[in-house]
Amino acid sequence: MTDSPLKVWLDRDGSLLRLRLARPRANLVDAAMISALDNALSQHVSELDICCVLLDAEGPHFSFGASVEEHLPEQCADMLSSLHGLIINMLEYPVPILAAVQGQCLGGGLEVVCGASQIFAANDAKFGQPEIKLAVFAPAASCLLPERIGQANAEDLLLSGRSISAGEALRLGLVQCVDANPEQAALGWFDQHLAGLSKSSLRFALRAVRLQTLQRIKEKIAQAERLYIDELMKTHDALEGLTAFVEKRKANLNHNREN
Repeated sequence: MTDSPLKVWLDRDGSLLRLRLARPRANLVDAAMISALDNALSQHVSELDICCVLLDAEGPHFSFGASVEEHLPEQCADMLSSLHGLIINMLEYPVPILAAVQGQCLGGGLEVVCGASQIFAANDAKFGQPEIKLAVFAPAASCLLPERIGQANAEDLLLSGRSISAGEALRLGLVQCVDANPEQAALGWFDQHLAGLSKSSLRFALRAVRLQTLQRIKEKIAQAERLYIDELMKTHDALEGLTAFVEKRKANLNHNREN
């Protein structure tokens, strides 16, 4: 489909599944993008010749994040369910997923990227979870970032909402490497380290290394999703923060948990 938000093709003689976000310049992780990613992964999951996935994006930025409009009460339950379903699909995928990131990688975009095995960053890449600045929080990132960069570093990013450079992301262990061309760096890593391996054994190795981690993350995401929908979204500040962003005005926050 020409209007698809995602480009999908096979590379490296069919051993590498390529997924490319194709709605620059924002590449929003909205319902259409989530569905396209989930469908592409599901359609190829049984192809035993594939031993890796590479996720990248068109345009100057990987993704500005999720659609804020879809975070409003009427849609947020469905949106979170689909986004978290995609991320769990990525974590359960039978082959490694690599991500190549340039420019801004924020919010839901970073949450999706955290579902990958390895992240390759451009020199200009910026990573952040700015949700707290809208008086909400990032459920999936709250579960994924502590696993990747440790509890204290995860709390720094999630509670401040600040963005970090590619260099700081490398130092924290969020990204695998920083390169002027992250797509080529990811392809080079695939060619050097994965292309010659047993495809069946690679799948077993991935399952083994994630046995307890995967179950723990799935349980935490379910709890964080309930916290977001059942408690956070019943507060004045969460609704006001999101609405003010959509209406392009300053939020009038109560700074407490009362409705």
